[in-house]
Amino acid sequence: QVQLVESGEGLVQAGGSLRLSCAASGRPFSDLVIGWFRQTAGRQREFVAAISWSGNSTYFAHSLKGRFAISRDNNKNMVYLQMNSLRPEDADGYYCAADLAYGGRDEGGYTYWGQGTQVTVSS
Repeated sequence: QVQLVESGEGLVQAGGSLRLSCAASGRPFSDLVIGWFRQTAGRQREFVAAISWSGNSTYFAHSLKGRFAISRDNNKNMVYLQMNSLRPEDADGYYCAADLAYGGRDEGGYTYWGQGTQVTVSS
Protein backbone atom coordinates (compact mmCIF):
# COMPACT_ATOMS: atom_id res chain seq x y z
CA GLN A 1 0.00 0.00 0.00
CA VAL A 2 1.26 3.44 -0.91
CA GLN A 3 0.65 6.42 1.35
CA LEU A 4 0.77 9.93 -0.04
CA VAL A 5 0.82 13.09 2.04
CA GLU A 6 0.57 16.55 0.53
CA SER A 7 1.84 19.71 2.14
CA GLY A 8 2.35 23.34 1.22
CA GLU A 9 -1.19 24.55 1.73
CA GLY A 10 -1.45 28.29 1.68
CA LEU A 11 -2.99 31.60 0.78
CA VAL A 12 -1.23 33.63 -1.88
CA GLN A 13 -2.00 36.79 -3.78
CA ALA A 14 -2.69 36.63 -7.47
CA GLY A 15 0.59 36.67 -9.34
CA GLY A 16 2.41 34.97 -6.51
CA SER A 17 3.97 31.54 -6.21
CA LEU A 18 3.49 28.49 -4.06
CA ARG A 19 5.20 25.12 -3.88
CA LEU A 20 3.33 21.98 -2.95
CA SER A 21 5.03 18.82 -1.81
CA CYS A 22 4.00 15.20 -1.93
CA ALA A 23 5.67 12.65 0.30
CA ALA A 24 5.28 8.98 -0.54
CA SER A 25 5.87 5.84 1.47
CA GLY A 26 5.01 2.17 1.36
CA ARG A 27 6.86 1.30 -1.81
CA PRO A 28 10.24 2.17 -3.34
CA PHE A 29 9.68 5.71 -4.47
CA SER A 30 11.39 5.21 -7.80
CA ASP A 31 8.70 2.62 -8.67
CA LEU A 32 6.06 5.33 -8.74
CA VAL A 33 4.81 7.76 -11.31
CA ILE A 34 3.40 10.76 -9.43
CA GLY A 35 0.67 13.05 -10.62
CA TRP A 36 -1.09 16.12 -9.33
CA PHE A 37 -4.76 16.83 -9.76
CA ARG A 38 -6.97 19.61 -8.51
CA GLN A 39 -10.60 19.72 -7.64
CA THR A 40 -13.24 22.19 -6.64
CA ALA A 41 -16.05 20.76 -4.52
CA GLY A 42 -18.70 19.24 -6.72
CA ARG A 43 -16.54 19.05 -9.81
CA GLN A 44 -14.44 16.32 -11.35
CA ARG A 45 -10.77 16.24 -10.57
CA GLU A 46 -8.66 18.00 -13.18
CA PHE A 47 -5.24 16.83 -14.23
CA VAL A 48 -2.44 19.27 -13.41
CA ALA A 49 0.88 17.52 -14.00
CA ALA A 50 2.73 14.22 -13.68
CA ILE A 51 6.31 13.05 -13.55
CA SER A 52 7.92 9.77 -14.50
CA TRP A 53 9.89 7.44 -12.25
CA SER A 54 13.22 9.07 -13.01
CA GLY A 55 11.90 12.58 -13.48
CA ASN A 56 13.04 12.63 -17.08
CA SER A 57 9.51 12.89 -18.42
CA THR A 58 6.93 15.41 -17.30
CA TYR A 59 3.37 15.97 -18.38
CA PHE A 60 1.20 19.04 -17.93
CA ALA A 61 -2.31 20.20 -18.49
CA HIS A 62 -2.05 22.26 -21.63
CA SER A 63 -3.46 25.34 -19.93
CA LEU A 64 -0.91 25.22 -17.13
CA LYS A 65 2.30 24.49 -18.96
CA GLY A 66 4.66 27.42 -18.55
CA ARG A 67 3.29 28.48 -15.17
CA PHE A 68 3.59 25.21 -13.27
CA ALA A 69 6.58 22.93 -12.91
CA ILE A 70 6.92 19.46 -11.42
CA SER A 71 10.04 17.83 -10.05
CA ARG A 72 11.03 14.95 -7.80
CA ASP A 73 13.79 14.01 -5.42
CA ASN A 74 14.01 10.23 -5.25
CA ASN A 75 16.48 10.43 -2.36
CA LYS A 76 13.88 12.23 -0.24
CA ASN A 77 10.80 10.41 -1.61
CA MET A 78 9.32 13.78 -2.53
CA VAL A 79 7.60 15.32 -5.52
CA TYR A 80 7.17 19.07 -5.82
CA LEU A 81 4.67 21.15 -7.72
CA GLN A 82 5.90 24.69 -8.23
CA MET A 83 3.07 27.03 -9.11
CA ASN A 84 3.90 30.48 -10.45
CA SER A 85 1.86 33.46 -11.61
CA LEU A 86 -1.08 32.11 -9.69
CA ARG A 87 -4.58 33.22 -10.62
CA PRO A 88 -7.79 33.16 -8.59
CA GLU A 89 -9.02 30.32 -10.79
CA ASP A 90 -6.06 28.19 -9.63
CA ALA A 91 -7.55 28.12 -6.14
CA ASP A 92 -8.53 24.54 -5.45
CA GLY A 93 -7.86 21.42 -3.50
CA TYR A 94 -4.70 19.86 -4.88
CA TYR A 95 -4.22 16.11 -4.72
CA CYS A 96 -1.17 13.95 -5.19
CA ALA A 97 -1.71 10.64 -6.99
CA ALA A 98 0.52 7.69 -7.78
CA ASP A 99 0.70 4.52 -9.77
CA LEU A 100 3.27 2.18 -11.23
CA ALA A 101 2.90 3.63 -14.70
CA TYR A 102 1.84 6.94 -16.16
CA GLY A 103 -1.89 7.07 -15.71
CA GLY A 104 -2.58 9.77 -18.22
CA ARG A 105 -4.70 12.80 -17.60
CA ASP A 106 -7.67 10.97 -16.11
CA GLU A 107 -7.99 10.39 -12.37
CA GLY A 108 -8.98 6.80 -13.07
CA GLY A 109 -5.42 6.15 -14.20
CA TYR A 110 -4.04 6.45 -10.66
CA THR A 111 -4.53 3.98 -7.84
CA TYR A 112 -3.17 5.84 -4.84
CA TRP A 113 -4.28 9.24 -3.59
CA GLY A 114 -3.42 11.68 -0.87
CA GLN A 115 -5.91 13.61 1.22
CA GLY A 116 -5.30 16.88 -0.56
CA THR A 117 -4.05 20.30 0.35
CA GLN A 118 -5.80 23.60 -0.17
CA VAL A 119 -4.56 26.46 -2.31
CA THR A 120 -6.26 29.83 -1.99
CA VAL A 121 -5.48 32.72 -4.32
CA SER A 122 -6.69 36.19 -3.48
CA SER A 123 -7.34 38.72 -6.21
